Amino acid sequence: MKIKMILAMDENNTIGIDGDLPWKLKSDMKRFRALTTGDGFNAVVMGRKTWDSIPERHRPLPDRLNIVMSRDSKLSLPGAEVALYDGRAIEIGYSEGCDDLWVIGGSEIYHIFLPKCDEIHLTRVHKRIKGDTVFDEINFEEWTVKASEKVSNLSGDDYDTTYSILVRKD
Repeated sequence: MKIKMILAMDENNTIGIDGDLPWKLKSDMKRFRALTTGDGFNAVVMGRKTWDSIPERHRPLPDRLNIVMSRDSKLSLPGAEVALYDGRAIEIGYSEGCDDLWVIGGSEIYHIFLPKCDEIHLTRVHKRIKGDTVFDEINFEEWTVKASEKVSNLSGDDYDTTYSILVRKD
């Protein structure tokens, strides 16, 4: 099972505001759904705040094993597995036979899983946007760009973006 991180950030490494995304990127949401669902059986791991930010009608994310990280040992979420620590989230993914474990946020969960990730799927939003959540821990010197694609905001997105796949250098 590969561990992959997927995130969007602006030019200031902002990833959120008020518990939500600070932009609307239709093309990125379509890519997110396709990648995290995949051809096989994948898991998504997220923090409880990220779970809460997903509209109730979309929870759990369909066609994926949903794993929510929380310090609350009594937390029970319909349609999701709860993990108290990262090793348990990985163990759940392995035990369920997942092909990929996708780390989908928020910033604390990205921080915890970054050293364990094999790939980062990064959408860079070409704008500086005010937000209250930043993830600036990626040392780009430790990663190689495997693929990159520019996406124009003419595709219905709020801003121009660049989507890149980063793989950890040996």
